[in-house]
Amino acid sequence: MGLISAKTILTSICLFHITLAFFFVTNPATIADQGVVWLMGEAMGLPHSRHFDTQSPTAAFLGIVLGLWGLTDLVSLSMPEEIALIHHWGSQVPLRLTCSFFLTLYSFFFSASSPLYDSATPSGGKFSHPTTSSSFESQYAAKEVAGDWGWGGDALKNRVFFTFMFVETFSWFWVYLTLKEEQVDILKRAAQRREKERDRF
Repeated sequence: MGLISAKTILTSICLFHITLAFFFVTNPATIADQGVVWLMGEAMGLPHSRHFDTQSPTAAFLGIVLGLWGLTDLVSLSMPEEIALIHHWGSQVPLRLTCSFFLTLYSFFFSASSPLYDSATPSGGKFSHPTTSSSFESQYAAKEVAGDWGWGGDALKNRVFFTFMFVETFSWFWVYLTLKEEQVDILKRAAQRREKERDRF
């Protein structure tokens, strides 16, 4: 059994989503200016998105979706332990882990700072420290101002999205491991409860 239970980690993730929702609706710049967002963005060579500097309908919509997501996940934790953690989260966690992992990979490996592209690493060869060239920054800014992304996935190649997906991947992987550890104990407790209920009758 881990030091922190799966239910506690899931509750923390739900509250994290609700907190992000609040800031996306009220002041998205608070999220974009966080130290961890800057650190991850600089380390991976991802550009800063100016869309998070001010309130926008898109950020408000994202905030509402994240808030509802956090609330519904929080409500699911109020179900009986066996149903919530084994059946519901047993299927949700691997799906969310997979989606967040591939979105994290997409956000970095298909951006201009990716080590897959020679043009993205002007100072060195492949797999050198990722840097975002000034021409890429200006192209990204021009696309951002014009709203012309080519397709929607290009707008996801920024430091806020990458950091969010990275934290999600880490969190869901932690929940996945903790659920696997706790699964046997949860099923034992559920079996003991059923035996006690049978003995009463």
